[in-house]
Amino acid sequence: MQNDIVLTMRGICKYFPGVRALNNVDFTLRKGTIHALMGENGAGKSTLIKVLTGVYPMDEGEIRIDGVEGAISIRSPQEAQTYGISTVYQEITLCPNLTVAENMFIGRTAGKGVDWKAMEKKAGELLDNLGIPARPRQQLGSCSLAVQQMVAIARAVDTDCKVLILDEPTSSLDDKEVEMLFGLMRELKSRGVGIIFVTHFLEQVYAVSDQITVLRNGELVGQFDVKDLPQVKLVEKMIGKDLEDLSGIKNTARAVPDGEAFYAAEDLSSSESRPFDFHIARGEVNGFTGLLGSGRSESVRAIFGADPVTGGTVTVDGKHVKITKPLDAMKHGIGYLPEDRKRDGIIADLSVRENIILALQVIKGMNHPISRAKTEAFADEYIKALNIKTASPETPIKSLSGGNQQKVILARWLLTHPQYLILDEPTRGIDVGTKTEIQKLVLKLAEEGMSITFISSEIEEMLRTCSRLIVMRDRKIVGELTGEELTQEHVMKTIAGGEQ
Repeated sequence: MQNDIVLTMRGICKYFPGVRALNNVDFTLRKGTIHALMGENGAGKSTLIKVLTGVYPMDEGEIRIDGVEGAISIRSPQEAQTYGISTVYQEITLCPNLTVAENMFIGRTAGKGVDWKAMEKKAGELLDNLGIPARPRQQLGSCSLAVQQMVAIARAVDTDCKVLILDEPTSSLDDKEVEMLFGLMRELKSRGVGIIFVTHFLEQVYAVSDQITVLRNGELVGQFDVKDLPQVKLVEKMIGKDLEDLSGIKNTARAVPDGEAFYAAEDLSSSESRPFDFHIARGEVNGFTGLLGSGRSESVRAIFGADPVTGGTVTVDGKHVKITKPLDAMKHGIGYLPEDRKRDGIIADLSVRENIILALQVIKGMNHPISRAKTEAFADEYIKALNIKTASPETPIKSLSGGNQQKVILARWLLTHPQYLILDEPTRGIDVGTKTEIQKLVLKLAEEGMSITFISSEIEEMLRTCSRLIVMRDRKIVGELTGEELTQEHVMKTIAGGEQ
């Protein structure tokens, strides 16, 4: 191996029944570099990582690691760590009720007792060394998500880490927290650690990465230096065709529909949101925007009754109604795709078919079960309509890629024929191609008369889809933008300084 190469994977193949997940994939990681692993959902990124970390055995190929003679066989994540390969996943797997020091060393103390003083001293030294703003005795749950991610990284690199895998580490962070995390990544890079960075945020790839490897349909498209691969070319390589100009999805200066509001609320509040006024017309796509923690998600959860409603009046289609729980909203034609699809959306162990018919069955009631024949027909219809990639309607939804899981949840609500659909981060953590499909679907549904509230952390995506943006800061509405005001500059100024 060359002196600056820490990891080499050659000819990696992985097969599942009826699927070739990886086909002769090569991957090379150099010391002291941040290497982005890119591809659409289902491209093979997760499978390659799981082969490298011993979650899946590879069927063909070889893996070599710096400092070890010959090819190695990795049979478990624990064995991967003995070779200096550590992983930090998108969902933080530490214990928020324990201290920072306890989380850093849990499971790694031997003998009958724990030398708490020595453990906290070592934790403090490591935190200071890496510039992590946390104290050893601080409860982890009191730290921001970014600091929790950094503590997880500190735990990983304290075990003589040569290869650090970061799987979507920024998906729940705001811009300042992302830059804090990037600072730690650059520090580890300067110490010679090779970092594999998996993300769907293209701008972040170009902000922090040195090299990019692109996978598509389980095969290697190529490995590139960042400076040699413009962003538009990266997207084209990921989707396998020339990129459609996404700005063309939205008609210029899309007008807010005229007419009375389909849904309207005055002084609506919940256990998690402050009182606010809100309305949406038939056929309108509007959205709540603001930084993470601004109250976007809490507002739509109040509309759907997902959090206990504490006040306010609501009218649906001109009639006063009471919505205090999700079933009330569903019976009034309101659907809600939640921000966290894994926690609040999918039922992981149920099949694709069962997940699709879930909301309709709830509305009908358990005393009126939908026949197996009808559920199969519904599943087939929406799998085809939304181009859901699944081996079978009976495949457990947990086996699908994130983008296809999101499409299943969309199918669940579309099957109920809602008049008002709330989509909270419908494109988070999914590939560019699927994002485009969902944005087109949103506009198509609106043209057919459906009211849609669309929330995304990506302002450009909001500007492409919405005709009206409600801007939030500190859980208050601080502005409303339409027409020519719908620009990134106006949104950011309103977030920063209140109403224009």
